[in-house]
Amino acid sequence: MTAHTDATGPLILGATGKVGRALAKVWPDGAGLWQHRPGTARPVIAGYPGQALEWDILGSAPPPLPRGISGMVVLAGVTDGDDTALERNTDLALAAVEAAKTAGIERVLVASTQAVYGTDSARVNEATPCKPTAPYGRAKRAMEIALSGLPGVTCLRLGNVAGCDSLFRAAQNGPVTLDRFPDGHGPRRSYIGPETLAHVLTRLLDPALTLPPILNVASPGLVGMDAILHAAQVPFETRAAPAHALKTLEMDVSKLLGLVPLPQVSAQSLVGEVRRAGWRAP
Repeated sequence: MTAHTDATGPLILGATGKVGRALAKVWPDGAGLWQHRPGTARPVIAGYPGQALEWDILGSAPPPLPRGISGMVVLAGVTDGDDTALERNTDLALAAVEAAKTAGIERVLVASTQAVYGTDSARVNEATPCKPTAPYGRAKRAMEIALSGLPGVTCLRLGNVAGCDSLFRAAQNGPVTLDRFPDGHGPRRSYIGPETLAHVLTRLLDPALTLPPILNVASPGLVGMDAILHAAQVPFETRAAPAHALKTLEMDVSKLLGLVPLPQVSAQSLVGEVRRAGWRAP
C-alpha cells in the first residue's frame, strides 16, 4: 500500500465488487479510501482525491490507516457459493469492525440485504420478522445477529441497487424474460440508484446523526421491472408468472427518510443514474 498520512472521506471496503465499482464512479469528489484485495485491479475512482488501499481483509492484519477517516462502509462480502463460503460475510464484517475499532473509526455502515426478510410479506420494515429463504439471505441475517449490539455499527438492508442487480445484468447480456402477472405487468421492487446510494451513505456518515442498528435503504416508492426496461429501451419478452413468484416487495423506508430526505423513485431516474455510473445496454 502507498503510505497515506491523511484521508478525505470514508474507508470503503469492497471497492471492486459490483456496488463498490458503481459507487466509485459517482462518489462525491471521488473522495475516500477504497479497499481492494491484493492481485485485483485498483478501483477506478471518479475524480480526486480518492485513494486506493490494498488489503486482504481475512488474510492479513489491516495496514496502518491514515488520519481523518470519516467512517467505514463495508461492502465487502460473498454473494454466492456454499454455506461455508457465505459464512465469510460474518467473518468479513467482524474483521472490518475490529479494524475500525483499532483505528478509532466510530461509525461503521455494513451492507446487508432485503433478502433477510424472505418472501412472506409484500411490504417490510425494520421490525418485520426475518424469514430468509435463500442461503445468501440466511448468511446476511447471521451476520446481522453477530454484529448486534456493537457500538457505532449499523446494518443497511439494501434494496435492489440499480445497475448491480440481476435485471440490469440480464439487460446487458440479453435476452431478457420477465414474469408477467395477471395485471399484465412485471415484478415491482424497491430500488436505489448508485448516485442516490452514494448520497445516502455520505449523509449517514455524519456523526451528528443518531442511527439505529438496522436501517432499510432504498428510494421511496416501487418500480416495475418492465418500466425500467422500457426506460432503458431494452427489448424483453414475458412469461406467465409461476404461482410462487413474488409480484411486489416494498421496503418501508420511513426511518431512512427521517434521516435523509429523498425524492420518489422512477424508472427514468434509475436508468439515468446507472448510465452515469458506467452501465451500458447492448
